[in-house]
Amino acid sequence: MTASRTIRVGVQLQPQHADYAQIRDAVRRAEDLGVDIAFNWDHFFPLYGAADGKHFECWTMLAAWAEQTSRIEIGALVTCNAYRNPQLVADMARTVDHISDGRLILGMGSGWFEKDFDEYDFEFKTAGRRLDDLRDALPLIEARLNQLNPPPTREIPVLIGGGGEKKTLRLVAQYADIWHTFAQGDELAHKIDVLKRHCHDIGRKVEEIEISVGVDGRGREGRALDDPEVEGRALLEAGVSLFTIGVGGPDYDLAMVEKYVGWRDQLNG
Repeated sequence: MTASRTIRVGVQLQPQHADYAQIRDAVRRAEDLGVDIAFNWDHFFPLYGAADGKHFECWTMLAAWAEQTSRIEIGALVTCNAYRNPQLVADMARTVDHISDGRLILGMGSGWFEKDFDEYDFEFKTAGRRLDDLRDALPLIEARLNQLNPPPTREIPVLIGGGGEKKTLRLVAQYADIWHTFAQGDELAHKIDVLKRHCHDIGRKVEEIEISVGVDGRGREGRALDDPEVEGRALLEAGVSLFTIGVGGPDYDLAMVEKYVGWRDQLNG
């Protein structure tokens, strides 16, 4: 599988260990660099560093980004399905879609960070049951989006994150416009083969799904690189077209993001 799409670069600005002014500055700098998509994440506590460090809520922030930015797409990587009623998620997504003039990506996942669930009194079900809940929620979100007045400005792209082969990738085949994973190398090739089989089973072309991979500029051998070519080229050949770099606070160093943007521009011409 080779990429035939326009190459895009995303950045996940992790909303942790920073004042909001620093996050606001980071999304401004990302847009100025030419990043295609700015993501945050849907957690209530930091995932790295001090466990009780500074942290901000996902969807409130996306509404602010929708007003602050003018070009980049925005979204959560990813919204936890368990934290909100799916009908409400649809209405939130439609609203942020309008605020942003049609730049929202609706990232969805089943959730995994047990501390979030425990601290905010959500039931932490088994991984399988959480995925079943996501399966049940996605058509409800789709139906509500079709009922809202006014409707969304566009058919909001759905991103699904995760690599479970029986359930998650089946949902990707059924509902997603973008699939996000951290897999690389042989693991990525295998997951893409599984996704192809699910697409075949439901009568969909796998080429309709954009593949996003989380990258860090280190390549498979874990060495820091001055040029994303080593890491990016192998992923490009596997079919990846969206390269997403995670950046944490408080400083939000975008040096590797800038290198990926330059590499993207060389490839896209």
